[in-house]
Amino acid sequence: MTPTERQQRARLAAHTSWANTADPTSRTAKARAAHLSRFEREADPDGVLTPEERARRASHLKKAYYARLALQSAKARRRAA
Repeated sequence: MTPTERQQRARLAAHTSWANTADPTSRTAKARAAHLSRFEREADPDGVLTPEERARRASHLKKAYYARLALQSAKARRRAA
């Protein structure tokens, strides 16, 4: 099987799987929670902050993470052009 055929097969399987998923939000809940916990651990590694403060800081760390990714992507596109 060629790499292109493998990619097409994987894409087909993914679309079929999502089409058969009644509640996509619950299907991805664990992954979203794990992703958010990464920023919470970074914001409060010792666990001393209040939950509200930890969430506030984690939210800003998450926004900074995605802003950094966007900046890197823009630089890469500029170099490729």
